[in-house]
Amino acid sequence: MEIPLDYETLRVIWWGLMGTLLIGFALTDGYDLGVAALMPFIGKTDEERRMAINAIAPHWEGHQVWFILGGGAIFAAWPFVYAVSFSGFYLAMFLVLSALILRPVAFKYRSKHADAGWRNRWDWALFIGGFVPALVFGVAVGNVLQGAPFRLDSDLRSFYEGSLLGLFSPFALMTGLLSVAMVVMHGAGFLSVKIEQGPVLDRARRIGSVAAIASVILFAAGGLWVANGAMGFRLEGAVDPNGPSNPLFIKTVAAPGAWLDNYGRYPWMVIAPVLGLVGPLVALLGIRHRSHVLNLAGSSLATVGIIATVGLSMFPFILPSSINPQSSLTAWNASSSHLTLWIMLIVTVIFLPLVLTYTAWVMKVLFGRISLRDVRTNPDFY
Repeated sequence: MEIPLDYETLRVIWWGLMGTLLIGFALTDGYDLGVAALMPFIGKTDEERRMAINAIAPHWEGHQVWFILGGGAIFAAWPFVYAVSFSGFYLAMFLVLSALILRPVAFKYRSKHADAGWRNRWDWALFIGGFVPALVFGVAVGNVLQGAPFRLDSDLRSFYEGSLLGLFSPFALMTGLLSVAMVVMHGAGFLSVKIEQGPVLDRARRIGSVAAIASVILFAAGGLWVANGAMGFRLEGAVDPNGPSNPLFIKTVAAPGAWLDNYGRYPWMVIAPVLGLVGPLVALLGIRHRSHVLNLAGSSLATVGIIATVGLSMFPFILPSSINPQSSLTAWNASSSHLTLWIMLIVTVIFLPLVLTYTAWVMKVLFGRISLRDVRTNPDFY
């Protein structure tokens, strides 16, 4: 079978598609996580909290498809990455999945009893379901930037030599808090276009302002840490982007500051960190001027910029090794076969537009603000 795209091109396309899926998840389920994390703080009464819950209730299940697509894409396109990350980060992923499972349980069980204590406990369960995944996802990104403690032997068997607590290093905790600030800002931005004007939205705006400022500070601090800290990896010698998927065939070395190399090589990439810094300021401007469009647009731009900055800074690295740089996984040495990438691309070209279409359709059908009156009168609300 003759494949019209060469191996290198398909590898780059799939690297880009992985980034697209991550950004899609952050833009959609990100505001669901943000609203859930805001839950105990923006609603003082049961009706106020129910209004916030029902702002995301019609969407959150559909948005999780991005998470599932991301896991499936890693399995199909980057099997080495899937094997190392899903085994090495097993406990962290279990923590994330437990929190994500807690979220739908809280949605369903919260309104089963009218008891205030019962509902308050489930509101905190929603907070856990929003805060914990956002924190752990950010911590995972921090560990990817630093390098994960794994190695490959001569038979390409992976050995993970870290622990769950070891993932929560100072830098990783900072990236985790950045992730939390980002989704809280995005959740507040979504509420600005989804719920009626009133005390709930005012509280969301106040917390969103703090989250926007925190996002700028943490993102800038993270950039300085990456630039001046002992992190970064670099490929040495001849690299064949069309070569076989064997990490041991490409020489990799630890090189502090190397994560900035791509910005000198491809100056256009600086757009990503600029968006990461400007986006929260746009959201903050929207909050101050009560412009819901600027608020949501700013938080969305920030989300795209922050995630894209990580991917563009690291390219072609996907999962570097901190204890054995030679075992690092890149776009050139950790992908599936040429044929597999081509078949998966065809599948993606068919099904990704369907996902985008039904997501847009649901947004259109359910467009409009929710009011306290709706909470009191709509029997279908949680």
